[in-house]
Amino acid sequence: MTTHHSTPSDAPAADAATGAATPLVSVKPVVVPAPDRGEDLRVRVSAPTTGRDLPVVVFSHGFGWSLDGYAPLADFWAAHGFVVVQPTHLDSRSLALPPEDPRTPLIWRIRVDDLTRVLDRLDLVEDAVPGLAGRVDRGRVAVAGHSWGGQTASMLLGARVLDADGGTGEDRSDPRVSAGVLLATPGTGGADLTPFAAENFAFMNPDFSALATPSLVVAGDHDQSALSVRGPDWFTDPYRLSPGATSLLTLFGAEHGLGGIVGEGSKETTDESPERVALVQRVTTAYLRGALGVDPAAWKTAVAELAAAPDPLGRIEEK
Repeated sequence: MTTHHSTPSDAPAADAATGAATPLVSVKPVVVPAPDRGEDLRVRVSAPTTGRDLPVVVFSHGFGWSLDGYAPLADFWAAHGFVVVQPTHLDSRSLALPPEDPRTPLIWRIRVDDLTRVLDRLDLVEDAVPGLAGRVDRGRVAVAGHSWGGQTASMLLGARVLDADGGTGEDRSDPRVSAGVLLATPGTGGADLTPFAAENFAFMNPDFSALATPSLVVAGDHDQSALSVRGPDWFTDPYRLSPGATSLLTLFGAEHGLGGIVGEGSKETTDESPERVALVQRVTTAYLRGALGVDPAAWKTAVAELAAAPDPLGRIEEK
């Protein structure tokens, strides 16, 4: 197990939107027993070295990634007062699960199980980090995710996957979760999918009508998916079609990597922009601080700042 201590070099001083930045500690892998999964669940846990009553964010990575991705978000959130838990899902390249593995068609469901398993074992997560015990507020929990991880997280917020005949799928919402952040999350299925996606990804048929948990949706206005016949507005569906996602951050010029939230230098980032990443860090942190009751004024501050910016990198809409 490795433990890293760091402070994001670009973390701003305390301000009304994000609060103060503090040193953080990150521990990996923390092993969560999962006897019915084929192998135990491995997670990274990042947390501030100071503070009490810390809220929790469980983050679901995009296709192929692992607990080692998304440091720009995980480190920033942890430095600003959150305990961030990042599971490695079975689709991770680090696990190299073969296509013929019987679990492969079920990964989208197992991904949801991974998140709920983390919530079931927050005691283990808390004990794994030196000095964290007794400092976690398990009553303040958010889920977040990017791309496929956004769909995974959305199911704990109330979204469902329609079955083949269009019937309402299983309800996997979790009452322990009180907020969500959905980053570049795929939209509706059916006729909105390419023939390839419709044939190969039956789970890409979400129903957002029961997503009732307060959530922020983040989308890039240049994010053209190879899986959809629609344009970048496809990624705003979780906002447009759900009662709970009441806030939308649209990033100008952003593609699927949203400027590079996966990590610096990632070859999958086609729109690298430190400034864009900084905006995502700031807006998501402010949203989480507001939604989880850390500072109710944080979100209003972030909204006002972006609205007043002379050359903004994005816009915020609210229902």
